[in-house]
Amino acid sequence: MNIILLGPPGAGKGTQAKRLVEERGMTQLSTGDMLREARTSGTEMGKRVAEVMDRGDLVTDEIVIGLIEEKLAGPQGGGFIFDGFPRTLAQADALGALLEAHDQVLDVAIEMQVNDDVLVERIVGRAEEARAAGQPVRADDNEESLRVRLLAYYKQTAPLIGYYHAKGLLQVVDGLGEIDAVAADIKAVLG
Repeated sequence: MNIILLGPPGAGKGTQAKRLVEERGMTQLSTGDMLREARTSGTEMGKRVAEVMDRGDLVTDEIVIGLIEEKLAGPQGGGFIFDGFPRTLAQADALGALLEAHDQVLDVAIEMQVNDDVLVERIVGRAEEARAAGQPVRADDNEESLRVRLLAYYKQTAPLIGYYHAKGLLQVVDGLGEIDAVAADIKAVLG
């Protein structure tokens, strides 16, 4: 089974993906993780990624799609969880073509719906708790940065919700529930 987890920064996509990896043997394809891994791999693709990142440029769709294709060509396991990809309609079309080329399909796109104000409160509150406990905090886990990231999400990625709805692949879960409740909702969607 191949799935996409959609939702704004802080919605819990990574947390839920990890659970699916543990419970279903799926492979999480997080673009951030893949870029970091590629950068240090020494492969041709890795060298390209390192050059782009060292210049401070954004990695191109071509590179990200190349990394995804490398993963699709590898062991399948219990299917793939696309986390942080696709981010744009062009990437969604490219993913569809890639899956087709590897005789695979996308089974479902799960939107983890959240209320922005509650999400900001939750993330900022967690960051404050972590700081108070002397734990590391992401530099961008503050209200201003989070609102900028949310705006970017709505501009670039939100159109995917309509895209996958039109294809009959979209399912919605409440992303603001407790972790176990969200996991149960996702489990119900996956059957």
